[in-house]
Amino acid sequence: QAQLVESGGGLVQAGGSLRLSCAASGRTFRSYAMGWFRQAPGKEREFVAAISWSGDNTYYAESVKGRFTISRDNAKNTYLQMNSLKPEDTARYYCAARRTVVTTTDEYDYWGQGTQVTVSS
Repeated sequence: QAQLVESGGGLVQAGGSLRLSCAASGRTFRSYAMGWFRQAPGKEREFVAAISWSGDNTYYAESVKGRFTISRDNAKNTYLQMNSLKPEDTARYYCAARRTVVTTTDEYDYWGQGTQVTVSS
């Protein structure tokens, strides 16, 4: 059974950095676009970043552009490097995989359970 598992979340002070990882198992996601989304308490889930299956194309929400970097190294792992973190980045972060072209909408086929990121001021 295909599964995505996020890790790397935690508590960090404003201005700090975290690196989130998304490990795939149960199948290869080599030809899948990958995305990161987040959801803060009381808010809707929002797009953060996405990367095409080849890794050649990346997309970012305006709120994280210049601070976050999405990458992938092979068929199994996707990363989100988060620098200059702000309290408003506090949320649960989800990894997702999409069978077809990359998108910034939440129309993804597989989702992980999420990892919590808390940024203190």
